[in-house]
Amino acid sequence: MVEEEKSLNFIEEIIEEDLRSGKHEGRVLTRFPPEPNGYLHIGHAKSICLNFGLAQKYNGKTNLRFDDTNPVTEDVEYVESIKKDIQWLGFEWSEELYTSDYFETLYNYAVDLIKKGLAYVDDSSAEEIAAAKGSPTVPGTPTPYRSRSIEENLQLFEEMRAGNYQDGEKVLRVKVDLENPNMHMRDPIIYRIKHAHHHRTGNQWCIYPMYDFAHGQSDSIEKITHSVCTLEFIPHRPLYDWLIDQLDIYPSKQYEFARLNMNYTVMSKRKLLQLVNEQVVEGWDDPRMPTISGLRRRGYTPESIRNFCERIGIQKRENMIDVSLLEFCIREDLNKSAWRRMAVLDPIKLVISNYPDGQVEELHGENNPEVEGGDGSRTIPFSKELWIERDDFMEDAPKKFFRLGPGLSVRLKHGYIVTCTDFKKDDQGNVTEVYCTYAPNSKSGEDTSGLKVKGTIHWVSVTHAKEAEVRLYERLFSEENPAAAEDFKSSINPDSLSIIEKAYIEPDLENAIPAKGYQFIRLGYFTLDAKNSIAEKLVFNRTVTLKDSWAKEVKKG
Repeated sequence: MVEEEKSLNFIEEIIEEDLRSGKHEGRVLTRFPPEPNGYLHIGHAKSICLNFGLAQKYNGKTNLRFDDTNPVTEDVEYVESIKKDIQWLGFEWSEELYTSDYFETLYNYAVDLIKKGLAYVDDSSAEEIAAAKGSPTVPGTPTPYRSRSIEENLQLFEEMRAGNYQDGEKVLRVKVDLENPNMHMRDPIIYRIKHAHHHRTGNQWCIYPMYDFAHGQSDSIEKITHSVCTLEFIPHRPLYDWLIDQLDIYPSKQYEFARLNMNYTVMSKRKLLQLVNEQVVEGWDDPRMPTISGLRRRGYTPESIRNFCERIGIQKRENMIDVSLLEFCIREDLNKSAWRRMAVLDPIKLVISNYPDGQVEELHGENNPEVEGGDGSRTIPFSKELWIERDDFMEDAPKKFFRLGPGLSVRLKHGYIVTCTDFKKDDQGNVTEVYCTYAPNSKSGEDTSGLKVKGTIHWVSVTHAKEAEVRLYERLFSEENPAAAEDFKSSINPDSLSIIEKAYIEPDLENAIPAKGYQFIRLGYFTLDAKNSIAEKLVFNRTVTLKDSWAKEVKKG
């Protein structure tokens, strides 16, 4: 059977037509241009997969260009985190570039526009400029400085560069069209004064280009063939094209696609920074954050995120993606790759009365039964006393409770069938110990007992168990669209993190591999938190539950 060919998205259609027509000399060069003012989030992952994916598909290249034109908010920490995230996702850039590499060239472009009578220095305040621009239905009016001579503008712009003026005292605007219905075309500002230390150029510059001026010109300098942006930049495209035309430079072209909007999440870097600064979360890499570093620390894999981005596709219209799809993608990936291990989070002791005192058996369990041909196995010590989950015992069990209770039988995972004979409570009425007998000839894989049971529970040998801290993460927001609230923090989920300070794990987990996924049998998928773990106390983060329990809670509510 011939596999059906996957349909092209609209950007791929554009590229294939460009290649057929010989446009851009048959080249494909894209770029990913983050501003280093925060950590990348899942929305950036969509853009990364698109830009790098297009280049890979059409034998092209992708530049990583840092849009470092605002020294006040940018930091080397963010630069390094962005590079790490892109590489972790599985992509390599052709060149590492910075808009600051082009500051001199951009300055000269601005001078060229002044010489052509297309740019002028404006002394108006930000409020005065905004008022003079009018509104979408009211034409703008010129400020008194629009008629300055070319010579005066050249001198003033040079003085701005020399540091003769304070922040906000003057700006450079391009002279486009004050009556244009597109507000971005009403003499936009292309340079502003900022006396601030830059993470690369130090104090060399005190004037910085605005995004709308730096973006298209940087694309042109690099000869980017397909400059892919999100939909909010559609109104900016006429200015992008106008500046390239006026400067008569390489004609890069801008194309727009729908950004990623996901429920129960905020994607604004400003809001995410607020969560970090106000210590609502532990940091940018808090496992509840939608940042790539947070998802990585939570146990998400590069494959799951790339698969998620491929599944949601590239659209021309905004839509809301259900976070359950992202959770589905990580479950799907971890089901195929995670090693199975046993852990008990809410323990009570199970004592097998007829099991020989002091005897220890080595049982065997597959690392991952989903892997064809096997993925190895590990030994699991088994003894007379075991930890089991409190939920796996009921004093008065209902008819369809297929776990332990007086007279009920169950299989211990990889081990024997046991039957409950008695239990003990403390003074508060809490069950502390459960007593069972086992059938010696019921061992998994060698069972000749003829006994039939409907339930299987997990366990950890008391003598061999290792203690660990387990962190159970849920969604950070309880409202579907937190960004729409007047105060987005009002919908923070108070139960987004539960910490179990003393869980018991099977001894093999003492050697847990950082960044490796583990399925705690019957409990969910977990990963070692390398940031907070120490040899004496390992910490495991829950990546995701085995099933979408959130949907049930929402329905119940």
